Parts: sequence; C-alpha cells; structure tokens
Amino acid sequence: MSSELQIDSFLFLSQPAGSSPLHSTSQEATAATRMPVILLAEGAGPGNLTIVPIAHINVAANHSHHSVKGRVVHKGQLLASSRHNFSLKTIIEDDSGPREVSSINVVLLDKLASDFYPAVNQGDEVTLSGFSVRDCPTAEMGRQHPCVLEMLGDRAFVHVSWSPPTDLSAPQQAQKNDGPATSSASRIPPADLPAPRQAQKNSGPATPSVSSEPKRAYVKLGDLKPGDVVNVYGVVVFFKRPFKSRGTDYCSSLKITDQSQKLISCTIFCPTLESHPQIFQNGDIVRLHKVKTKLYKGSLALISSFGFSAMTFSGKEGDDFEPQTSSRTSSFTEDDYQNVKALRSWAADQDLLHPDPGVPLSGVQPEMYFNLTCQLLAKAPVDSTCTLLRVWDGSRCPHALLQVTVDPDVTEGPAYFSEEQEMLIANVLVYDNHVECARRLKPGDFLRIFNLRAVPGSVKVPKQSGGGRVEEVNLLAFHLHGGTAYGRGLCALPDNNPDVPKLKRAMELFHAANQVNDSAMMEVDDAPPHPAVRRCAHEVAPITLGELLRREPGGFHHVRAQLASYEPQRLHQALKLYCSKCNAMEEVPNDLHVESVLSGESGQPSGPYVRPFWCFSGSTYIPAAAAADDEPGGASKRLIRFYQSALLVLERRPKEFILFAGYMLHELRRMAAKYLNVVPVSCAPDGRLALLDLSAPFLLCGRKSFYGCKRCSKEPAIMDPTLQGSKVINERDIAKAFGIQLLKLVLVLKFRLQDGDDTLDAFLWKDAETFFNVSAEDAAINQQAQAQIRQTLDSLCPPEGATGERPWLDLCVASYSESDADADGKAETFYQVCHTSARTSSPLT
Repeated sequence: MSSELQIDSFLFLSQPAGSSPLHSTSQEATAATRMPVILLAEGAGPGNLTIVPIAHINVAANHSHHSVKGRVVHKGQLLASSRHNFSLKTIIEDDSGPREVSSINVVLLDKLASDFYPAVNQGDEVTLSGFSVRDCPTAEMGRQHPCVLEMLGDRAFVHVSWSPPTDLSAPQQAQKNDGPATSSASRIPPADLPAPRQAQKNSGPATPSVSSEPKRAYVKLGDLKPGDVVNVYGVVVFFKRPFKSRGTDYCSSLKITDQSQKLISCTIFCPTLESHPQIFQNGDIVRLHKVKTKLYKGSLALISSFGFSAMTFSGKEGDDFEPQTSSRTSSFTEDDYQNVKALRSWAADQDLLHPDPGVPLSGVQPEMYFNLTCQLLAKAPVDSTCTLLRVWDGSRCPHALLQVTVDPDVTEGPAYFSEEQEMLIANVLVYDNHVECARRLKPGDFLRIFNLRAVPGSVKVPKQSGGGRVEEVNLLAFHLHGGTAYGRGLCALPDNNPDVPKLKRAMELFHAANQVNDSAMMEVDDAPPHPAVRRCAHEVAPITLGELLRREPGGFHHVRAQLASYEPQRLHQALKLYCSKCNAMEEVPNDLHVESVLSGESGQPSGPYVRPFWCFSGSTYIPAAAAADDEPGGASKRLIRFYQSALLVLERRPKEFILFAGYMLHELRRMAAKYLNVVPVSCAPDGRLALLDLSAPFLLCGRKSFYGCKRCSKEPAIMDPTLQGSKVINERDIAKAFGIQLLKLVLVLKFRLQDGDDTLDAFLWKDAETFFNVSAEDAAINQQAQAQIRQTLDSLCPPEGATGERPWLDLCVASYSESDADADGKAETFYQVCHTSARTSSPLT
C-alpha cells in the first residue's frame, strides 16, 4: 500500500449527497479494491500480471492474465452514452514494434471513463488489466493496430504511473538518450537531439555549422497522409500568438505552405510559452518536429504530438540563418540550411502574403488596425484586466494622443518624462488575456504588438481665451483588445530579430534630426555619464546636505552627494515584508522558523477529517523523517493528504492549485516546481482544514513564497479560489478567497550620504525597485538580480581596497517627521531617497 495513492475524489463522486467519508488506513485499503483507476507512485505497478507488448495482442490469444503498459498519446473527450453512462477513447503506445502495431485504441466505458478523464493526462504511463480484445472496425484502412481494447466491468483496472505529490525527488530532467522516457509524468519529452550550434559570423548572411546528427526525413505538405507523425518545413501565411487553453497548456495556431502549394493549418499545445514557435510576422519559416496529421472538417491539419519541437527563421532573403527560437535540444544541419534557403527563394517569387500591416506611429490614422514595432519605456497596471504600456518607435504621431494617469508608485520604469518626451510616447492599453504577457515585459524591451487599434475620442478642455468656455479636443488612444482574433497579441522581440537593429537605427536618426536630449528613452545605448538620474518633475533648486538638515521636514529636495556607506551589507537582510494596509514592516522568516511551524502543525486529527465540499482529496504514505529511526518503535511512515479544486480537475487544470497537509518545507518547494499554487495546510482537532500560522508562508508559487499580515487578516479560512472568477489563479485571488491581507516583499536600505558640507542618513525602500531596476521578488530568488544590485552598490560605493572612486549622485530626497510613542511623542525627522534610478552598464532584462 505504500506505493499506491488513493484518490478520494472517485469515492466522493459515487457517494450520496451530504455524506461525509471517513478515512482510516483500513478504509483506504478497501477503497483501492473498488477504484477502477489507481494512481501509483512513479516506478510502481501491479506486480501479479504479465505485461504483454502491444504488438503481440490479438483476438485469438487468452489475455485474462495479461496487462498492457504504454504511454498515453491521445485522450479523447468524455462522452455521455445511451448504453453506458460514459465512454471515452484513448490511444496508448509502447516500443514493441513498428508504430502501426505498437499503438492501440482503448475504449473505456461507464465509471472507468468518468474516473479516467480527470485523473490521466496525455503523456502519462498507464498499465491496463482486465480488458477484452475485439477486432478494430477500421483496421482495413491500414496503418493501425488490428485490435481494440475494451475496458468495462469490475475486473478492469487502470494503473497510472504518475509522479504524484509523494515524489520527493527533484523535478525530472529530460533524458539524454534515444530511448523512451521511463515516466512521462514530468511532461518533459526525451532529449534526443544535441544542443543547437551557433550560426557562423562572416561578411555575408550567417550560415550554420554542420551538425553530425543523423538526417531527419521531412515531408512536403502536399504528401501528408492522415495518421502520420511527421517533420515538416513551411512558410507562415497566418498565425495566432499562444494563449491559455482550457487545460494547463498554451495553444497557438498557424497556417503554413511550401512548394507544393498546399495550405495546412497547425495547432500547437505546449505547457510553456517558450516551447511554441516564436513567429513574429507572416513570411517567417518554421521547422516543426513530431506533428501528427489529422482530418479536420474534411481537410488535413497538423497537431503537436509527444516530443514536439519547433524552430523559426526569418523568411527574408539576405537575413541571417540563425534561428529566432528553438528548443534547447534541437540542432541545425546542412540539410536544414538548404531547406530554409530553398523556401526563402521560392517564397520571394510567390504572391503569398497580404500587405504588411506594420505601421509606424507617424503613419497611424483613426480607426486603423495595425502592427506596431516599438520599445517599451514604462508600464503600470490599471486594474486586474488592463495594463498600460508606454512605448515609442522613433517617430511622432501626427494626432494628439490620449494621456493616461496612473499611480507613480506602481509604475515600472520611469514615472515621469519631460513635456517634449511625452509628445513622442504612445500609451497602449492592453486588455484581458494579454495582461499576463504584459506582466513579463521589462522596460527597455523591444516589442511587436499585433492588431493594435487606434481609437478616436474627444475631451472637453477650457479654452485658452478664457471666459469659462470649453472646447472639444480630438484625441487618439491605442487599445489592444482581448481575444486572439486576427492574430491579436504582443511579444518581446529577441536581440537577433532583424527588426531590432532597424528600430534602433530609426531612433538614432530621429534623435540626430530633432536634437532631442533623451537619455531616459534610450536605455539600450551605453550607460550615460551620470550613475544616478532623477525621475521626478519637481522644479526645485539643488541644495547641500547641510541646508537640508537645517530645513523643516516636509517636501522633496534635490541634492548632489556621494554614497559614503550603506547597510545592511548582506543583501538578504535588506528584504522585508510590508503591509500596505497598516504600514507594518516585518522580517522575512528564515527556513528554521518555517520548518518549526510546519512541524508543529503536522499532527493528525484524532477523529475523521472533514473535506471541504468543493475539493477532491487524496492521501498517501511516505517514509518518515530520519529522526524517527532513532526512536524505538517509531513510525516508519508519514501520512500526507492533498486536496484539489473539483472544478479545476474537471476543467483539466489540476496543476493550478493544490493544498498539502503533512509536508515539510523542502518537500513543499519540490511540489511548487510541479504545481502553480501550493498551499500548506493543517488538520484542526475537529478534522477541518486550517491555514498555518501566518508567520509561515500561506502560498508557494515556484520559488516564490507569499506571506499574510497577522494584524489585517481577519479570521482567515480556506475557501475555493475559483470563486474569484479569474481565468488564471494567482496569489491575489488566493489571498482574497482566504481573507488574507497579502504582504509585499520590499527592499530596505539605509544610505549614508556625504557632500563635503555634511552627512545625512536616508532610507531607500519605497522606490528601491526603480532605483535598482530590479523587483524585490526577483532579488529574493534570482542570482542575476542579486548580482545586479551588488554591482550597482559596488559602483556607487566601492568596497574597501577597490580602485574606483565614489561618483557624485543627483538624488531626489523626501523629508518627513514621525512621532515616537516611546520617546514622549517627540517628533523625529527622516529622509528617504525617491524618484531616482541608478544607471548601470548591464541592466537586467
């Protein structure tokens, strides 16, 4: 029983309404015999049956004592049946022979189908037993197994070799061989190709070095046949950017053609955005590996299959052959080079593409839909469904543009620009499903925005002549509406995209022609001479530190000073937790404290536990901690319980949210690498689920930990986060559902400034992220971000023994006073560096 993981959801689905299942060890053992779908710990399996290769299955043999083991390569929809309650078709395959006989159709009926649907995903490894074998009605069509497996009745079982929450190993890496993966539960296809080679640099277009990889066969689009898994090349004539599907994957679609003049639609499903072909314009050339041909509405179409990978190239003759994107395990051979070259030459003579919809800001007209290539200067959230992007492209729009006001405190990048600069900046409002992509962008990125709309509008403003009269002024706004129609979306352009140097050149020419002193808008250039620059619009004269100390507290002041010292010296000590509601600042708990909280909350209830009505739940045993071995008669196993939203499971989104009871911190972190949102919980004495003490994180997302404010979180409780209605669940949805006031991770440092006149201690925390151009969340988990902060501090305040001199900094400093209740209410003056950015030669992007 230690290797089996019982899923209580299947019992829950079959229980009468209002019943409350009791879970003891004996009851779980009994449940395993009743459940037709059983999840096994990775590597486990039913040991009392002989596994027979799929190629050896036939209707004449007796398979009553056999089982079949294979990988799920297709899972159909759960269908209602008049004869049986439910039915579902799946296809499994092994490596027992040619593909035509090593994959087989499986029909699951009744409860097996309804249990299989939420528990098994494409790529999982399953072992089937108790099946019956019948002839395949479509076997005469060829290229498929002549038999079908039918699963029905009390003797039919599906054992799923899945990497469940009990797997305490690190996330599985792709295997470095040509064999099949031992377990596909990690969702990582086998790495069967060497790493990509860099394109050679010479006077002409870059050409790739020749790889020693064996030749791959590529099929012309006109030669495709249904049911084949093939590799193809094609010229893109239409594409949609990846978007979140109803499951856990991202979906993208495109249409391609080649010299056969055949137009083929392709649908790609991948768990990450990086795995999709990164297409930036029609005419790009794509190489697709492991795509399956299917008939859809009477026409052939391609869909990604197990082991899919993609590589994309510019389709313009004369451009480099360096791939704009590829999987980490792909290579580029001499044959590939010839394929791309031939497609470029052929496409140049064809009338394949519509006119390029790309338009610069100088060419925009009202009501126009267009593609914009630009640079991101700053961004800010407007609300949960809208983000503001401030962009420019080296040209000036001929129409008056809408100005959008946002809180400077939430702006990433410069919050203020001069009046002359504002005339060059376009404010783009990004809506709905595109907000997630906008969150990943960084100021300084070069972007392409597809199907952007120029929306005309008007506002009433006072007439310059006065008299209390108003006039109507026409303004132009830019909206990126939700959805993916007409290829709508946005993406960051990589440095090797051929349009990036063109855009940089256009910006340089604009600067030269208009003599614009615009250092804030050219972050991609070399570092400016000043190591720090003010980002405020305060019109105040600079003063010395001595004058500032003598002034009454209040307001903003400009000073020119050096950084004499700073504290803390250790970066992790500068990270704090801040509550925006009560303005409290807390230390980030260390791992020892969190472990102690988890250890104290890991006890099990004395009676039956109560599962929330909106949850599916399960339990398993894992080896107890090594310390238990020192205790005579100590327990050798530890009970782990987990809970998942029933709605998310049924919507095929099981990895978006999960609750665990009984895990320790290092185990939770490993689970957070596999699930998007992991919540540690405990079982109260009455058996109900309860949140941990808020001195421990209430949520783990990847490498990030989220904490709640004890003072402002009133009666926090575990509730269903899907009730928030968000398409993608995030930490804010979960905190709101649980009644938790979310704490924000901030950087807090104290600077000692000097200017030859005096010294002054000033805090840097509210604008620390703007100052370092690094978020506190990144600084907590990202070594590159930590290195950038350290490099910035070393350049401003060289460590002892360094040869560098302390530079002079132009700073904006706010002064304010606060009363100390412990000092008889005496007011104390404080100083804070704000609206200032440090300038480094290697900004984090």
